[in-house]
Amino acid sequence: MNAVSKPDPSGAEPSPAVRAMIDRLIGFPTVSRDSNLDLIEWVRDYLQSHGAKIRLTQDATGKKANLFATLGDSPKPGLILSGHTDVVPVDGQNWDSDPFRVTERDGKLFARGSADMKGFIGIILAQAPKFVAALNSNRLDAPLHYALSYDEEVGCLGVRGLIRDLEDNGIRPAGCVVGEPTSMQPIIAHKGTHRFRCAVHGREAHSSYVTRGVNAIEYAARLVVYIRQIADRLAQIEKRDYGFTVPYSTLSTGLIRGGIAANVVPKDCEFHFDMRTLPQASPDALYEEIRTYAEVLAREMQAIDPQSGIDLVWASQTAGLAASETDAIVQWAMQLSNNSTVGKVSYGTEAGLFQKMGVPTVICGPGDIAEAHRPNEFVALEQLAQCEAFMNRILDTGYAPA
Repeated sequence: MNAVSKPDPSGAEPSPAVRAMIDRLIGFPTVSRDSNLDLIEWVRDYLQSHGAKIRLTQDATGKKANLFATLGDSPKPGLILSGHTDVVPVDGQNWDSDPFRVTERDGKLFARGSADMKGFIGIILAQAPKFVAALNSNRLDAPLHYALSYDEEVGCLGVRGLIRDLEDNGIRPAGCVVGEPTSMQPIIAHKGTHRFRCAVHGREAHSSYVTRGVNAIEYAARLVVYIRQIADRLAQIEKRDYGFTVPYSTLSTGLIRGGIAANVVPKDCEFHFDMRTLPQASPDALYEEIRTYAEVLAREMQAIDPQSGIDLVWASQTAGLAASETDAIVQWAMQLSNNSTVGKVSYGTEAGLFQKMGVPTVICGPGDIAEAHRPNEFVALEQLAQCEAFMNRILDTGYAPA
């Protein structure tokens, strides 16, 4: 399942138009905590200049937006090219160059978002004039859609509004390519991603009178250990899917805080944990198991202090992707990417949400996910060239696989 992308014979570097577009996009510092409107409005104006019809969906603050753009007027279902505009922060990272200005060295472009995923977005935007010419000449006979989202990095939040808008307006494309960095290997599956917050409320007391208090940290620790026991059980008995690097569902606690001093029985403790489920696993059943045990602990706490308790919140969930190598869009992506095999990944993407909408979806994009989120993030020029060649082949093959 873990094939290496073949070098593309068309050349080792992307076109100047792609390079210029990537430079422009990187210059927008669209960290998830900040607005992405400057980038979205620039892309809107650019695509409108090529005749695109634009739909924007905003967050509650009006400071972030998704963009859905359509090239072509045919009523036939077309293809979505999808990417997220937000990037992770650079705070505390030791970069060798300005992370929001592209630096080229050793055949690579270094910048925040170069791999994840402004490289892909730059390619598809630079391709717009070619797509328009092909549509005007009837070389392509179905629309081409761009879906650019916000807040993917914090739980695939923004794209949900974009998808609701498409569903509410009866827009059902024929397929979707999500351009996350896969080294241009078609990816057919990823795990579901689920994030939880748990707040434990106890009662303070002097540590010499522990029986008068309810120790929030200790009860939180008991629940954390219980979550770890579930994770250990899954590692031992869950049916394996060896297409994934970690071939079973996982749970892990990533953050915990509580207490004010060693000699004070702590009143409050909060922790966050993460669940990554195989496509066939039931996150609801695992959550119910954890919630039931939390209720057992809460009753024990309330026997000492009725005001004590545990608040468990399912903060976010992103559907897993479960496509098949035999799916038409996967076979099409394999052909256009010159890959004879497919892969599966453990990280989450927006692909599962498009599939849940009923749109056949595959993940395929330039760069290596291992380079994302790190200082000195980069994408290889050869990878960008392969992706650009993929997009050029759409002009020859079409993009509505039957």
